[in-house]
Amino acid sequence: MEKITRMFVKVREYQSGQTMAEYALILAAVAVVVFIGYETMGTTITTLLSSVDGKL
Repeated sequence: MEKITRMFVKVREYQSGQTMAEYALILAAVAVVVFIGYETMGTTITTLLSSVDGKL
C-alpha cells in the first residue's frame, strides 16, 4: 500500500507544470463550441428574419 501511495504522490508532483497546457486546451475547446454555436444561431436568425420579411 505504501508503494502505491508513493507512486500517487510522484504523479501528482509531476503534473504541476502542465496547468498552462491544460488551460490552453480548455480555451481552444470553448472557442470551438462558441464558434459552432455562433454559426448555428446565425443561420437560424437569418432564416427567421427571412420568414418574417416574406410574411409582411
